[in-house]
Amino acid sequence: MVKLSVIVPFYNVQQYAPDTLRSLKANAREDFEFILVDDCSRDGTPGILARAERELPGAVLVRHEQNGGLATARNTGIDRARGEYLTFLDGDDWLAPGYFGQLVAAIEELGVDFLRTDHVQCTARARQVHRVPVGRRNQVLNPREAILPADRSTSVDYAFAWAGVYHRRLVDKGLLHFTDGLRTAEDRPWIWKLHREAESFAAVSLLGVFYRRGVASSLTQIGDVRQLDFIRAFDQVIAETAADRDADALLPKAVRTYCAIISHHLGSIERFEPAVAKKLKSLSAAALRRMPQDVLDEALDSMDVQRATKLRRLRRRPAAAGAAA
Repeated sequence: MVKLSVIVPFYNVQQYAPDTLRSLKANAREDFEFILVDDCSRDGTPGILARAERELPGAVLVRHEQNGGLATARNTGIDRARGEYLTFLDGDDWLAPGYFGQLVAAIEELGVDFLRTDHVQCTARARQVHRVPVGRRNQVLNPREAILPADRSTSVDYAFAWAGVYHRRLVDKGLLHFTDGLRTAEDRPWIWKLHREAESFAAVSLLGVFYRRGVASSLTQIGDVRQLDFIRAFDQVIAETAADRDADALLPKAVRTYCAIISHHLGSIERFEPAVAKKLKSLSAAALRRMPQDVLDEALDSMDVQRATKLRRLRRRPAAAGAAA
Protein backbone atom coordinates (compact mmCIF):
# COMPACT_ATOMS: atom_id res chain seq x y z
CA MET A 1 0.00 0.00 0.00
CA VAL A 2 1.13 3.54 -0.75
CA LYS A 3 1.78 5.37 2.52
CA LEU A 4 2.17 8.92 1.16
CA SER A 5 1.07 10.65 -2.05
CA VAL A 6 2.90 13.89 -2.84
CA ILE A 7 1.06 16.13 -5.32
CA VAL A 8 3.32 18.54 -7.22
CA PRO A 9 1.85 20.86 -9.91
CA PHE A 10 4.30 22.36 -12.42
CA TYR A 11 3.72 25.26 -14.79
CA ASN A 12 6.54 26.94 -16.73
CA VAL A 13 9.15 26.39 -14.00
CA GLN A 14 12.04 24.98 -16.04
CA GLN A 15 14.52 27.07 -14.03
CA TYR A 16 13.44 25.59 -10.69
CA ALA A 17 11.98 22.15 -11.47
CA PRO A 18 15.36 20.32 -11.35
CA ASP A 19 15.92 21.48 -7.74
CA THR A 20 12.39 20.44 -6.80
CA LEU A 21 12.81 17.01 -8.36
CA ARG A 22 16.21 16.41 -6.76
CA SER A 23 14.70 17.16 -3.37
CA LEU A 24 11.87 14.70 -4.06
CA LYS A 25 14.45 12.04 -4.92
CA ALA A 26 16.14 12.73 -1.56
CA ASN A 27 12.77 11.96 0.06
CA ALA A 28 11.89 8.86 -1.96
CA ARG A 29 10.74 5.71 -0.21
CA GLU A 30 9.29 2.54 -1.69
CA ASP A 31 5.87 3.31 -0.19
CA PHE A 32 5.82 6.96 -1.40
CA GLU A 33 4.44 8.17 -4.73
CA PHE A 34 5.10 11.54 -6.40
CA ILE A 35 2.26 12.75 -8.63
CA LEU A 36 3.79 15.29 -11.01
CA VAL A 37 1.04 17.36 -12.69
CA ASP A 38 2.18 19.32 -15.75
CA ASP A 39 -0.42 22.08 -16.07
CA CYS A 40 0.16 22.54 -19.82
CA SER A 41 3.62 24.13 -19.51
CA ARG A 42 4.94 25.97 -22.58
CA ASP A 43 8.65 26.04 -21.71
CA GLY A 44 11.14 23.23 -21.07
CA THR A 45 9.24 21.85 -18.07
CA PRO A 46 7.58 18.91 -19.94
CA GLY A 47 10.97 17.53 -21.00
CA ILE A 48 12.31 17.80 -17.44
CA LEU A 49 9.26 15.95 -16.12
CA ALA A 50 9.53 13.25 -18.79
CA ARG A 51 13.04 12.47 -17.51
CA ALA A 52 11.81 12.54 -13.92
CA GLU A 53 9.13 9.97 -14.77
CA ARG A 54 11.94 7.56 -15.69
CA GLU A 55 14.44 8.49 -12.97
CA LEU A 56 12.45 9.45 -9.85
CA PRO A 57 11.29 6.41 -7.81
CA GLY A 58 7.52 6.48 -7.39
CA ALA A 59 6.94 9.18 -10.03
CA VAL A 60 3.52 9.37 -11.71
CA LEU A 61 3.32 11.96 -14.51
CA VAL A 62 -0.03 13.52 -15.43
CA ARG A 63 -0.39 16.12 -18.20
CA HIS A 64 -3.17 18.69 -18.61
CA GLU A 65 -4.21 19.51 -22.17
CA GLN A 66 -5.25 22.99 -21.02
CA ASN A 67 -3.86 25.20 -18.25
CA GLY A 68 -6.29 25.08 -15.34
CA GLY A 69 -4.35 26.79 -12.56
CA LEU A 70 -2.97 25.56 -9.27
CA ALA A 71 -6.28 24.55 -7.65
CA THR A 72 -7.33 22.42 -10.63
CA ALA A 73 -3.86 20.84 -10.90
CA ARG A 74 -3.93 19.90 -7.22
CA ASN A 75 -7.39 18.38 -7.66
CA THR A 76 -6.06 16.26 -10.54
CA GLY A 77 -3.36 14.99 -8.20
CA ILE A 78 -5.81 14.28 -5.38
CA ASP A 79 -7.97 12.24 -7.76
CA ARG A 80 -4.95 10.14 -8.79
CA ALA A 81 -3.52 9.72 -5.28
CA ARG A 82 -3.48 6.26 -3.70
CA GLY A 83 -1.76 7.06 -0.42
CA GLU A 84 -3.03 6.74 3.12
CA TYR A 85 -1.73 10.29 3.56
CA LEU A 86 -1.49 13.17 1.06
CA THR A 87 0.65 16.28 0.92
CA PHE A 88 1.58 18.97 -1.58
CA LEU A 89 4.60 20.77 -2.96
CA ASP A 90 4.78 23.54 -5.57
CA GLY A 91 6.96 23.03 -8.61
CA ASP A 92 9.38 25.85 -7.75
CA ASP A 93 9.94 24.92 -4.08
CA TRP A 94 12.11 22.24 -2.50
CA LEU A 95 12.55 19.99 0.55
CA ALA A 96 15.12 18.95 3.10
CA PRO A 97 16.32 15.35 2.66
CA GLY A 98 14.22 12.85 4.61
CA TYR A 99 11.56 15.43 5.50
CA PHE A 100 8.57 13.40 4.30
CA GLY A 101 9.53 10.43 6.44
CA GLN A 102 9.52 12.68 9.51
CA LEU A 103 6.19 14.17 8.45
CA VAL A 104 4.50 10.79 8.13
CA ALA A 105 5.94 9.63 11.46
CA ALA A 106 4.56 12.76 13.17
CA ILE A 107 0.99 12.40 11.90
CA GLU A 108 0.94 8.67 12.63
CA GLU A 109 2.08 9.30 16.19
CA LEU A 110 -0.61 11.95 16.80
CA GLY A 111 -3.40 10.21 14.83
CA VAL A 112 -5.00 13.47 13.64
CA ASP A 113 -6.93 14.35 10.47
CA PHE A 114 -4.24 16.82 9.45
CA LEU A 115 -0.92 18.18 10.61
CA ARG A 116 0.51 21.68 10.11
CA THR A 117 4.23 22.49 9.96
CA ASP A 118 6.53 25.49 9.92
CA HIS A 119 8.47 26.40 6.75
CA VAL A 120 11.45 28.38 5.48
CA GLN A 121 10.73 31.33 3.19
CA CYS A 122 13.50 31.93 0.64
CA THR A 123 13.84 35.29 -1.10
CA ALA A 124 16.99 35.32 -3.22
CA ARG A 125 19.70 34.37 -0.67
CA ALA A 126 17.70 35.41 2.39
CA ARG A 127 16.11 32.75 4.61
CA GLN A 128 13.34 33.33 7.14
CA VAL A 129 11.50 30.78 9.27
CA HIS A 130 7.71 31.13 9.34
CA ARG A 131 5.84 29.41 12.17
CA VAL A 132 2.32 28.03 12.25
CA PRO A 133 0.37 30.50 14.44
CA VAL A 134 -0.58 27.76 16.91
CA GLY A 135 0.95 27.97 20.36
CA ARG A 136 0.46 24.38 21.51
CA ARG A 137 2.68 21.94 19.65
CA ASN A 138 2.50 18.13 19.38
CA GLN A 139 -0.99 18.07 20.88
CA VAL A 140 -4.29 16.93 19.37
CA LEU A 141 -6.44 20.04 18.91
CA ASN A 142 -9.93 20.95 17.70
CA PRO A 143 -9.55 22.69 14.29
CA ARG A 144 -12.68 24.82 14.81
CA GLU A 145 -11.26 26.29 18.00
CA ALA A 146 -8.11 27.41 16.13
CA ILE A 147 -10.00 29.82 13.84
CA LEU A 148 -10.33 32.57 16.46
CA PRO A 149 -9.62 35.16 17.83
CA ALA A 150 -10.64 37.53 15.07
CA ASP A 151 -8.05 40.19 15.84
CA ARG A 152 -4.97 37.95 15.80
CA SER A 153 -3.21 35.77 13.25
CA THR A 154 -4.51 32.21 13.58
CA SER A 155 -4.21 28.89 11.82
CA VAL A 156 -6.63 29.87 9.01
CA ASP A 157 -4.30 32.74 8.10
CA TYR A 158 -1.47 30.24 7.56
CA ALA A 159 -3.09 28.81 4.44
CA PHE A 160 -0.16 27.07 2.72
CA ALA A 161 -1.37 23.63 1.60
CA TRP A 162 2.21 22.31 1.37
CA ALA A 163 2.89 23.13 5.04
CA GLY A 164 1.39 19.92 6.36
CA VAL A 165 0.06 16.44 5.66
CA TYR A 166 -3.52 15.15 5.43
CA HIS A 167 -5.20 11.81 6.13
CA ARG A 168 -7.10 10.16 3.28
CA ARG A 169 -10.32 10.27 5.30
CA LEU A 170 -10.44 14.01 4.48
CA VAL A 171 -10.66 13.12 0.78
CA ASP A 172 -13.43 10.61 1.53
CA LYS A 173 -15.34 13.35 3.42
CA GLY A 174 -14.95 15.83 0.53
CA LEU A 175 -12.76 18.21 2.51
CA LEU A 176 -9.44 18.11 0.67
CA HIS A 177 -10.31 19.26 -2.85
CA PHE A 178 -9.83 22.89 -3.86
CA THR A 179 -12.30 25.17 -5.63
CA ASP A 180 -11.74 24.40 -9.32
CA GLY A 181 -10.46 27.26 -11.44
CA LEU A 182 -9.26 29.57 -8.65
CA ARG A 183 -5.97 31.02 -9.88
CA THR A 184 -4.93 32.71 -6.64
CA ALA A 185 -5.96 32.51 -2.95
CA GLU A 186 -7.01 28.91 -3.67
CA ASP A 187 -5.75 27.90 -0.21
CA ARG A 188 -8.12 30.26 1.63
CA PRO A 189 -11.55 28.57 1.22
CA TRP A 190 -9.71 25.25 1.56
CA ILE A 191 -8.08 26.00 4.94
CA TRP A 192 -11.30 27.47 6.33
CA LYS A 193 -13.23 24.37 5.26
CA LEU A 194 -10.65 22.11 6.92
CA HIS A 195 -10.85 24.04 10.18
CA ARG A 196 -14.63 24.17 10.21
CA GLU A 197 -15.28 20.53 9.30
CA ALA A 198 -12.32 18.30 10.18
CA GLU A 199 -12.31 16.69 13.62
CA SER A 200 -8.69 16.97 14.74
CA PHE A 201 -5.35 18.55 13.87
CA ALA A 202 -1.98 19.32 15.36
CA ALA A 203 0.95 21.66 14.78
CA VAL A 204 4.54 20.43 14.97
CA SER A 205 7.88 22.24 14.95
CA LEU A 206 9.16 20.46 11.85
CA LEU A 207 11.12 22.39 9.22
CA GLY A 208 11.58 20.87 5.79
CA VAL A 209 9.76 22.90 3.13
CA PHE A 210 11.68 25.71 1.45
CA TYR A 211 9.21 28.17 -0.11
CA ARG A 212 10.64 30.26 -2.90
CA ARG A 213 9.37 33.86 -2.93
CA GLY A 214 9.91 36.47 -5.63
CA VAL A 215 9.68 34.08 -8.59
CA ALA A 216 8.99 36.25 -11.64
CA SER A 217 6.38 33.84 -13.06
CA SER A 218 4.51 33.50 -9.75
CA LEU A 219 1.03 35.00 -9.62
CA THR A 220 2.00 36.90 -6.49
CA GLN A 221 4.45 38.82 -8.69
CA ILE A 222 2.16 39.35 -11.69
CA GLY A 223 -0.36 42.20 -11.71
CA ASP A 224 -2.82 40.74 -14.17
CA VAL A 225 -6.49 39.89 -13.85
CA ARG A 226 -5.82 36.44 -12.38
CA GLN A 227 -4.84 38.14 -9.12
CA LEU A 228 -8.46 39.24 -8.70
CA ASP A 229 -9.57 35.67 -8.04
CA PHE A 230 -8.98 36.47 -4.36
CA ILE A 231 -12.43 38.12 -4.53
CA ARG A 232 -14.08 34.84 -5.53
CA ALA A 233 -12.04 32.96 -2.95
CA PHE A 234 -13.05 35.19 -0.05
CA ASP A 235 -16.66 35.47 -1.21
CA GLN A 236 -16.72 31.68 -0.83
CA VAL A 237 -15.20 31.92 2.67
CA ILE A 238 -17.85 34.46 3.70
CA ALA A 239 -20.77 32.50 2.20
CA GLU A 240 -19.74 29.18 3.73
CA THR A 241 -18.96 30.71 7.11
CA ALA A 242 -22.32 32.54 7.13
CA ALA A 243 -24.01 29.14 6.75
CA ASP A 244 -22.03 27.61 9.62
CA ARG A 245 -23.66 26.80 12.95
CA ASP A 246 -21.20 29.17 14.65
CA ALA A 247 -21.60 31.96 12.09
CA ASP A 248 -22.06 34.69 14.71
CA ALA A 249 -18.70 33.84 16.28
CA LEU A 250 -16.74 33.10 13.10
CA LEU A 251 -17.94 35.77 10.65
CA PRO A 252 -16.01 38.62 12.30
CA LYS A 253 -12.77 36.74 11.63
CA ALA A 254 -13.70 36.02 8.00
CA VAL A 255 -14.79 39.62 7.31
CA ARG A 256 -11.75 41.15 9.01
CA THR A 257 -9.39 38.90 7.01
CA TYR A 258 -11.18 39.76 3.75
CA CYS A 259 -10.80 43.47 4.56
CA ALA A 260 -7.10 43.01 5.31
CA ILE A 261 -6.52 41.29 1.96
CA ILE A 262 -8.39 44.02 0.06
CA SER A 263 -6.32 46.64 1.88
CA HIS A 264 -3.11 44.76 1.05
CA HIS A 265 -3.90 44.72 -2.67
CA LEU A 266 -4.93 48.38 -2.68
CA GLY A 267 -1.66 49.22 -0.96
CA SER A 268 0.33 47.78 -3.88
CA ILE A 269 -2.06 48.79 -6.63
CA GLU A 270 0.76 50.27 -8.74
CA ARG A 271 1.92 46.75 -9.68
CA PHE A 272 -1.35 46.07 -11.48
CA GLU A 273 -2.01 46.86 -15.11
CA PRO A 274 -4.17 50.04 -15.28
CA ALA A 275 -7.35 48.26 -16.38
CA VAL A 276 -6.86 45.62 -13.71
CA ALA A 277 -6.25 48.29 -11.03
CA LYS A 278 -9.54 49.93 -11.96
CA LYS A 279 -11.32 46.57 -11.80
CA LEU A 280 -9.68 45.82 -8.44
CA LYS A 281 -11.24 48.97 -6.97
CA SER A 282 -14.71 48.30 -8.38
CA LEU A 283 -14.74 44.62 -7.39
CA SER A 284 -13.44 45.41 -3.92
CA ALA A 285 -16.09 48.09 -3.41
CA ALA A 286 -18.80 45.63 -4.46
CA ALA A 287 -17.33 42.98 -2.15
CA LEU A 288 -17.46 45.36 0.82
CA ARG A 289 -21.12 46.08 0.11
CA ARG A 290 -21.89 42.34 -0.07
CA MET A 291 -20.46 41.62 3.36
CA PRO A 292 -22.76 41.56 6.40
CA GLN A 293 -22.75 45.30 7.08
CA ASP A 294 -23.02 45.12 10.86
CA VAL A 295 -20.07 42.72 10.99
CA LEU A 296 -18.15 44.90 8.53
CA ASP A 297 -18.74 48.01 10.67
CA GLU A 298 -17.33 46.21 13.71
CA ALA A 299 -14.32 45.00 11.71
CA LEU A 300 -13.55 48.49 10.41
CA ASP A 301 -13.90 49.97 13.89
CA SER A 302 -11.25 47.52 15.12
CA MET A 303 -8.73 48.32 12.36
CA ASP A 304 -6.17 51.11 12.30
CA VAL A 305 -7.55 54.48 11.20
CA GLN A 306 -5.69 54.67 7.89
CA ARG A 307 -6.86 51.30 6.59
CA ALA A 308 -10.38 51.70 7.94
CA THR A 309 -10.77 55.14 6.34
CA LYS A 310 -9.61 53.85 2.97
CA LEU A 311 -12.03 50.92 3.08
CA ARG A 312 -14.97 53.07 4.21
CA ARG A 313 -14.28 55.44 1.33
CA LEU A 314 -14.12 52.50 -1.07
CA ARG A 315 -17.43 51.11 0.23
CA ARG A 316 -19.10 54.42 -0.65
CA ARG A 317 -17.70 54.28 -4.21
CA PRO A 318 -20.56 54.26 -6.78
CA ALA A 319 -21.25 50.75 -8.09
CA ALA A 320 -19.88 50.12 -11.58
CA ALA A 321 -21.96 48.25 -14.11
CA GLY A 322 -21.16 44.53 -14.04
CA ALA A 323 -18.99 44.74 -10.91
CA ALA A 324 -18.82 41.04 -10.14
CA ALA A 325 -15.85 38.76 -9.59
